[in-house]
Amino acid sequence: MREYKPKNDLQKKQYYKEKFYIEKQTPKDEVKDSKFDEELAILEQSGVEILSSYVEFDQLVIYVNSSENFKALEVLKSLGYEQLSELAALDFISAKGGYEVFYQLLSISKNRRTRVKCFVKKDEKLKSVCELYKSANWAEREMYDLSGVLIKDHPNLKRLIMPDDWHSHPLLKSYPLTGDEAAKWYEVDKIFGSEFREQIGEENRDPAYIEEKDTFGFSRVFSEDYEYQEEGGVKFVKKAKFSQSQIVKERP
Repeated sequence: MREYKPKNDLQKKQYYKEKFYIEKQTPKDEVKDSKFDEELAILEQSGVEILSSYVEFDQLVIYVNSSENFKALEVLKSLGYEQLSELAALDFISAKGGYEVFYQLLSISKNRRTRVKCFVKKDEKLKSVCELYKSANWAEREMYDLSGVLIKDHPNLKRLIMPDDWHSHPLLKSYPLTGDEAAKWYEVDKIFGSEFREQIGEENRDPAYIEEKDTFGFSRVFSEDYEYQEEGGVKFVKKAKFSQSQIVKERP
């Protein structure tokens, strides 16, 4: 008999892995003798501790301490990385007790890209980089709103996408895929009041759900019980028969 393993919380296992599957790894080259030698040398001279570094897909990737994120980006901006194109966080709370935050930098003058990464503990506050890059303002708010990363020295740290009174953060791996119990009734309670729950019904939060009678958003191609024909339109062909076909030289 197989060992019984409870499957109450499937959120802890996000992806199915085949028994003998080996994940492919992207090639990671050494920074030494590459075009990023100067950036790495100046960062180390400035007192930034480089935990690890490599070149991946022709861009420099460096890991720094979370307390030195601002300093690292400040040095890189002085080296010509004038754009912060993206920043986000990955949830590793269950495995490591925190987040992995990355900053994607672009140098138009040098035609180079650099990614700065750091690990942030769950309740740790990460210093804002809005002072360096204006694009970080909303990006840091989004990171706090959806992932729960706390940012200090931000000019207006509040939710950006979800309502101010929303519970938890939707991009956490522990967050239910279809929302929690409150999410089902949020709009009904806010707009009409909880006394109208039975009359209106809960909100559908299943992204794969298709309303059978919704012919506006979806084509009816899966049902054999119904036939829909537009008035004056081309008739549906269930099964084409060559013996009943004919070739026309011009449109009727």
